[in-house]
Amino acid sequence: MIEQIKQWDEALFLFLNQQHAAWLDPVMLALTGRYIWIPLYLYLLYLIIRHYPSERVWYILGLILTIILADQLTSSFMKPFFERLRPCHDARWDELIRNYAGCGGRYGFASSHAANTFALAAFMQKVGKKRLRSMGWLFAWAGLVSYTRIYLGVHYPMDVLVGAVLGILLAWLVWWMTGMGKRLWQARFGTAGINTP
Repeated sequence: MIEQIKQWDEALFLFLNQQHAAWLDPVMLALTGRYIWIPLYLYLLYLIIRHYPSERVWYILGLILTIILADQLTSSFMKPFFERLRPCHDARWDELIRNYAGCGGRYGFASSHAANTFALAAFMQKVGKKRLRSMGWLFAWAGLVSYTRIYLGVHYPMDVLVGAVLGILLAWLVWWMTGMGKRLWQARFGTAGINTP
């Protein structure tokens, strides 16, 4: 069964990766980058600070913890543990795939880009439920960033899917931990400046 899933995953990757347009290559390369999204990250921090003055420390720390966990679990544990070659490192695809801008590390399961972006989206959705209520668009952003990894030839769809699910689950876990931390703080130090989620 696992082998069958891998075959489907590889076939889907080959199909998606070959859907290219020359003008889109540099666009996808830009969208997959980290620095281009710094204004977005600053905007999200601004929203937290503005709308949650008494809870902002908890939410910012929770967001940071979410991203660190998602990134380190995929990069430092899963990739070296599973040792699944990135498609651009797999000699079987040398003449078949389009790899626009390099390959990165040797292994690709699971995608750190997908884990990080979906973790951020899921955590911000939890934050936004109280006062913002417009964070769902971040899932579309995370999906776009994740898709660039397939387009550029550095991840299989399953790498992206597992990374996305992992990121969402970690965000929910950290959200729960944030709530627990706030309640423990309240029990120990009182309610001054601290609200429960």
